[in-house]
Amino acid sequence: MATDPYSELGVKRDSSDADIQKAFRKLAKELHPDQNKGNKAAEERFKRVTAAYDFLKDADKRKRFDRGEIDADGREIYRGFGGGAGGGGFGGGGFGGGSGNGRFEGMDFEDIFDMFGGGRRAGGGGFGGGGFGQGAPQKGADVKIRLEVDLLDTIVGNTRRVLLSDGRTVDVAIPKGSRDGQTLRLKGQGSPAPGGRGTPGDVLAELSVKPHPVFRTDGNDLHMDLFVSLPDALLGGKIQAPTPDGPVSVTIAAGTNSGAVLRLKGRGGFVKDGARDARGDLFAHIAIALPDTKPEPFYSELTELAKRWREQAPYTPSVTSRKK
Repeated sequence: MATDPYSELGVKRDSSDADIQKAFRKLAKELHPDQNKGNKAAEERFKRVTAAYDFLKDADKRKRFDRGEIDADGREIYRGFGGGAGGGGFGGGGFGGGSGNGRFEGMDFEDIFDMFGGGRRAGGGGFGGGGFGQGAPQKGADVKIRLEVDLLDTIVGNTRRVLLSDGRTVDVAIPKGSRDGQTLRLKGQGSPAPGGRGTPGDVLAELSVKPHPVFRTDGNDLHMDLFVSLPDALLGGKIQAPTPDGPVSVTIAAGTNSGAVLRLKGRGGFVKDGARDARGDLFAHIAIALPDTKPEPFYSELTELAKRWREQAPYTPSVTSRKK
């Protein structure tokens, strides 16, 4: 990341969160890898801009950076060992005494070790090799994302490629039987460990299942409207019905009414915490549909028949509840 994330985004230190987000979106749109294929400079700048935004949108990190407690990489800034009345460390005189403040402004903690001859030695480093060395390796931060998936992805499985905020892409495998709100963990795909020491964090992908245009969920079962032509409803026959696994042929009985329900066993969603291949059912609710066009001479003949029917044999359909 740049020394100053504000400079990387081209904003002032007193900018609002909204202004910072606006600046990031503008730069991200200009520098996105999809818009700059093969442009390594734009790709690197995109990564720096993204890292700067991720840093500043963290309210705690931003405050600590503004107070000078951490640098742009989130590392602590050590300002010395304290001191006596004279303001310097080690008895007030600092290094060399005098009126200097002796507080090692701007120096890295490892540089202070080197001044004492400790360095980073094989035995653990620090003040002649005795214990006061570097801490244990830390794990990188986890990256949390929200991933919208199709209903069919959770039933038949799929793999989705996702662009992370730092410019990297990861492939998220969506297993059969996944659920809305479920979190998938991609081990070692998160942020690098601080200073490059330790293991990377994980990517935590929370699934959000989008409504499907055909299928409706009801626990492990699915429901759908199955539109049937008037001739098929009157005479009966076989028609194609969509399912999550592809279309199948179903039989419509002669005289079938709208509201009738066909059960397609084992064509629904996966049973939660059940057997690996256990499935719910798919319920098809019959809906009789007239044609979008008016084919002749059939439509005229049907209209005349309907007129005679209504005059000579009228009837009132019974009101039935919709079955599930």
